[in-house]
Amino acid sequence: MKTFELDYDIPPELIAQTPIEPRDAARLLVLDRRSGALAHQRFRDLVDYLRSADVLVFNETRVLNARLQAVKIPTGGRVEVLLLKRLDATTWEGLVGGSGVRVGSRLRILPASEPASSGVVVKVIAEFERGGRVLRFDRPIDDQLGVLGSVPLPPYIRQPLQDSERYQTIFARLPGSVAAPTAGLHFTPGLVQTLRERSVEMAFVELRVSLDTFGPILEEEVEQHPIHTEYCRVSTETVEQIERARRAGGRVIAVGTTAVRTLETASRVDGRVAPFDGDTGLFITPGYRFRVVDAMITNFHLPRSTLLALVAAFAGLGQILTAYRSAIAERYRFYSFGDAMLIL
Repeated sequence: MKTFELDYDIPPELIAQTPIEPRDAARLLVLDRRSGALAHQRFRDLVDYLRSADVLVFNETRVLNARLQAVKIPTGGRVEVLLLKRLDATTWEGLVGGSGVRVGSRLRILPASEPASSGVVVKVIAEFERGGRVLRFDRPIDDQLGVLGSVPLPPYIRQPLQDSERYQTIFARLPGSVAAPTAGLHFTPGLVQTLRERSVEMAFVELRVSLDTFGPILEEEVEQHPIHTEYCRVSTETVEQIERARRAGGRVIAVGTTAVRTLETASRVDGRVAPFDGDTGLFITPGYRFRVVDAMITNFHLPRSTLLALVAAFAGLGQILTAYRSAIAERYRFYSFGDAMLIL
């Protein structure tokens, strides 16, 4: 597949800079894959499209306070550190914004929420592709990130977020991501309660979202793109919930592309799901045969992205681009804080 086929133009003013209130007031574009029909709704209208025994599968990951401010030792020059992945108790993969930060450089972390110096020092011990660094801290920092760092927002969001919890889903429980599973941002406790009252099941998986989620496909052919690996987990409990739903005639509805990727990673040839705990390198592109996911809730994705390739694989590229053109014409809000799609 040619990468240019995943391109589209969007007016800059449609890139949402702030979340809508309340969460379930977002708009919902419903796409029926069989007929190609589109319907324009509000997210709270999701209840009208789900039925008893359906199971919604959420990614319960939580976004880390992974953006750190630091100064170079001994010069005092300011740099920014973005943590990507913890390798062990004191070692992380990350990105460093600033000049002259090479292997052997030492940085002192400046706390985000307290004026005093943190005293935490990090040393760059290796470099890897695309400007990444391997960073070794002088102590474990997991339990200090709440003080040391701030939530990293995608680069297309330029307006400060007043409440960092608005970039967390109400299910966010397991720290480890550097970006939110944004399809889940639209759910409220009230909406969840209504769905439960209608016997819709809630199941959970974990996928630690990496920064590469926002990276464009630069290769001419989509399939040549080196897909990022991410840690994911499917528990025995979730497998049992999915099996019960299927026995009762329910559908497996993935909330977000991260849930899709996790479920399909854990799928077997016979279409069943097995417990899984490890890294996934699954790259879903048009032509992929879905084994588990029957329907999907997702936001609107960037052009030339792996996420747009995934939804195109699920619904067909032509139907997705038609839906996107309709959303643009109707002035939907796009990307992380934007509106949503339900693909049936």
